[in-house]
Amino acid sequence: MNGWFGIGRSEIGRVRTMNQDAFAVLDRMGLWAVADGMGGHVGGEIAAQTAIATVQTHSASFSEQLRTGSASPTDLLTDLISRAHEAILDRARSKSKLKGMGTTLVLLAIVPDQTPMAYLAHVGDSRAYRLRSGTLTQLTKDHSLIEKYLERGILTPEMAKTHPERHVLTRALGIPSAAKPTISAFPLQEDDLILLCSDGLTKMLDDEAIRATFTGDETEPSHICNRLITAAIDRGGEDNVTVVVVAHR
Repeated sequence: MNGWFGIGRSEIGRVRTMNQDAFAVLDRMGLWAVADGMGGHVGGEIAAQTAIATVQTHSASFSEQLRTGSASPTDLLTDLISRAHEAILDRARSKSKLKGMGTTLVLLAIVPDQTPMAYLAHVGDSRAYRLRSGTLTQLTKDHSLIEKYLERGILTPEMAKTHPERHVLTRALGIPSAAKPTISAFPLQEDDLILLCSDGLTKMLDDEAIRATFTGDETEPSHICNRLITAAIDRGGEDNVTVVVVAHR
């Protein structure tokens, strides 16, 4: 146990007929993940579940290699992403109706030390945030067309909220040549809270609404997790919504 623990919850929402999100809380391994599937009624669910199952299967080896220092966290996260990508492609090859399925994936690994370090790897638009001293910081940048339009100044943030291409991804697991992760690292403080989420949360709540949920009177991770999901559903619940909150004991 490395002193950090996560609480996760996933809900179908008000509109969808199937939950295509999946998540993993692997406290003993220092590893947490959220996936959001896409590609057909069945395919998205299978893609997300396959990605999370792959993370779970290889988490013990991941943790052991981190402990012994036989591989770097960055290399290990890259390997997990690659394994999940290949597992999804293998499933798609086995059944024609699964062709084209894919999923986002955001992975968090925490390496305990005198100064604990968090390592993030993500593909797609599932996000990670950090709350520190009342300030909410987005730690990932969406792999989406909208993000490219924003970077180039083609759209304003307000225009992006209703743009018809706002859900189009530029990277996803299961999509050949589009599964390269972005990996980052940052030091942690013991009072930090880390949030992983699918876009079912961020489509319903802007960053200020998320921050307000974190910084209310209740700071227990399980209660924050429940409040975030309830707020997303109350505001329309247009998509599946999945939240993992990670904190120090």
